[in-house]
This record gives sequence, C-alpha cells and structure tokens, in this order.
Amino acid sequence: MHLKPITHEGIPAALEKAERYRLLNDSSAAESICLDVLEIDPANQEALVSLLLSITDQFFEETSDNTRRAREVLPRLTDEYDRIYYAGIIAERRARAQLHRGALGASDVAAAGFREAMRSYERAEAIRPAANDEAILRWNTCVRMLARHERAPVDREYEPVLED
Repeated sequence: MHLKPITHEGIPAALEKAERYRLLNDSSAAESICLDVLEIDPANQEALVSLLLSITDQFFEETSDNTRRAREVLPRLTDEYDRIYYAGIIAERRARAQLHRGALGASDVAAAGFREAMRSYERAEAIRPAANDEAILRWNTCVRMLARHERAPVDREYEPVLED
C-alpha cells in the first residue's frame, strides 16, 4: 500500500484537524496529518511545530525513540528562538514523562530534564520577540515542578522494612 497525497489547498484544514486530534489526545493521528502536510510542503513551520508537539505528546507512552524523533525536527525550524524554545519543550515533556512513570530514580532523572529545559528557556528568553513571555512561563513551570518533586534530605540510612 502507498500513502495518498493531500492537496496543497487542503493544508490549512489539515493543520486545524491535527490540532483538534492533539486536543483529543490522539497524538499519533495528529502526527500522521503533519507528516502528510510536510510531504507536500516540507518547510511548513506550523506543521513542523505541530509534528514536534505531537511526538512529545507521546512521551508518556515511550520516550527513547520519540525523543530522538522530536529532536530531529528542531533543525528544520527556521527561527532560532523556536529551535531553542522547542528544545526546552522536548526536555520538559521528557522530564514530566519520567515523573509519570515513577520508576526508581525518576525524580533525579526528571530534575536533570527540568534543568535542561530551563537552560533552553533562559536562552530563548534572551532572544524572544517583544511581548512573548512563553519561555518565562515555561521556566516558572519547571521551577514549580522541581520544588514540588524535590526530595527531602534523608537524615538516616535506609533501613528496609522486614515483613513477619
């Protein structure tokens, strides 16, 4: 089987549909739509951003391949601010997914991810367009997530509970 191309005139409606699928938590359908758009308009910035966000929406399912795929979109973004800002989004969403999984050491891994995101947001803030506070808002979210999930210092050594 082969993929059927969409029309160039159908791009705006397709991008609206991709956004709708993202809002309905059907990010794989949104990703597919973005790929269809990019087949006929490879430099479409709106489709690239939507693709990146659709991939990061899937981090809660599995992050390793999705992280790589999301990062591969970054160089295709033409605006430097967008490349830096969305690098932060990737790191932040990966960190959130780590917390969601709750595996051993997830808090430490997530904290490193939030700090990576914050470095990106700080760089984006320095070159942001006028009246664009997105990077500041995301920075503040990361600070709050770190505070909420910061582990309290342990005063004594770990002692396993033995069942009778």
